[in-house]
Amino acid sequence: MYHAVVGVDDNEERAVACARAVADLPGAETGARVTIIHSFTDDPSGASAAEIDSVREATVYLEERGIEVDVTGSSGDPAERILDVASAADADLIVAAGRKRSPTGKALFGSVTQSVILNADRPVMVVGDTDG
Repeated sequence: MYHAVVGVDDNEERAVACARAVADLPGAETGARVTIIHSFTDDPSGASAAEIDSVREATVYLEERGIEVDVTGSSGDPAERILDVASAADADLIVAAGRKRSPTGKALFGSVTQSVILNADRPVMVVGDTDG
């Protein structure tokens, strides 16, 4: 059995693309466990990660394929939280979605995926852009 940590933001298409990538791994239907993490930057209503549409969509996709799913929420820097969860769970793989950004956008806003790739101590699978 292998364990993947999937970082999910608010975008449902990217979340399902990450779930699909995990489900498509060899043996996933019989030997995978997934922890989906959503990191809140602002949560004034006190929502749980499981209430976020993108998290629900990814969870349903995986569970329909017989894959065990845990959901966790956190606050703070998303890249750091993804790495923390992966380390604490001794995950075999981190999955994150990539998206196209202009060079200026990258410089101004950074990239959670880029930060995860640069700081991870385990394999990272980047799922392609779904925005166009």
